[in-house]
Amino acid sequence: MTTIAIPEGSLFGLDNLPYGIFSTADSEPRVGVRVGDSVLDLSRVFEDDIVFAEPSLNAFMARGRARWDEVRAAIKELVAGDVADEAVFAVADVTMHLPIEVADYVDFYASENHASNLGRLFRPQNPDPLMPNWKHLPVGYHGRSSTVVTSGVDIVRPCGQRKGPNDPVPVFGPSIRLDIEAEMGFIVGVGSPMGSRITPDEFADHCFGAVILNDWSARDIQAWEYVPLGPNLGKSFATSISPWVVPIAALEAARIDTPVQDPEPLPYLKGTEKWGLDIDLEVEWNGHVVSRPPYAQMYWSPAQMLAHTSVNGAATRTGDLFGSGTISGPEKDQRGAFIELTWGGAEPVQVGDETRTFVEDGDEIAISATAPGPNGTRIGFGEVRTRILPAIGE
Repeated sequence: MTTIAIPEGSLFGLDNLPYGIFSTADSEPRVGVRVGDSVLDLSRVFEDDIVFAEPSLNAFMARGRARWDEVRAAIKELVAGDVADEAVFAVADVTMHLPIEVADYVDFYASENHASNLGRLFRPQNPDPLMPNWKHLPVGYHGRSSTVVTSGVDIVRPCGQRKGPNDPVPVFGPSIRLDIEAEMGFIVGVGSPMGSRITPDEFADHCFGAVILNDWSARDIQAWEYVPLGPNLGKSFATSISPWVVPIAALEAARIDTPVQDPEPLPYLKGTEKWGLDIDLEVEWNGHVVSRPPYAQMYWSPAQMLAHTSVNGAATRTGDLFGSGTISGPEKDQRGAFIELTWGGAEPVQVGDETRTFVEDGDEIAISATAPGPNGTRIGFGEVRTRILPAIGE
């Protein structure tokens, strides 16, 4: 038998217990939970429940909130004692996989700082940098679920059409303005049937947990294609998420009010529960920290995003993923996209001994995040780390 040691100050203590899909050299992917520097194999702990032998969290998530709470309580009780040796693995000895089978993917645009910065960049002639609808509803676009990957999966530089200010006609080739968007992603555990709605106060009954999300963006491709219908190829080539899914139940101490929403949202976007979240992100570019975006600044909460997604009667499903949109604070070193950080490329940033405007081949981007836990502790989301490979044929 083994006693799982949790180092003092660990971001993965009993108040966190994030779920993921892991494998070892001689085994198939299955469900695990991280405890300190160990992974607890739930397929061996709960041998009678086949959902934990599955290669994704979907079957477990579909069981619903009562089962999520039951399993979480059982894990806490189990870890307080001794655990069978064969059910415990060192984090360093496992391979992590995409934690969910992604059903649908929607990405929002919920940071007022980010939206205002882009408005000033793209529409400097307008006195108000925000579009007229922005403070009335959570703006979003429908992404491509088949290109959601997990941390450690390299991304090939996308190709597409672009038209610069000096190009007489569009040209085709690799994106030269490849960007990141530091976000949080939220995962639907229990869906809703077509023709129904999810209210903001029903958020925790439907949302299983949260991950770090990097919404990769080819800004030059996006700029040429997005009018009139919005992002397509400039976004659909890749979205990266962290492998550990932090349960919504673990974020209780991180819940705060959103910033003041003025004008007052329409009734379907109003709830009685606080679903702003005090999460701190950190963006590394080739090993150097260049930004620390604060999620606490986000104008629209994830509960409002999910309510807006379903208000027209659209169905939601187990495994639906929705991103927060770029997280940016009011300060320059809190901007969550490089198009903001370098002000459209006009203000290069120092990355070690080099300067950068947009992501170059061979660059590695890592985004990590932590949040408050009970009694002054912190919990962690791990990281999403990605390296950029040259475009096909380059």
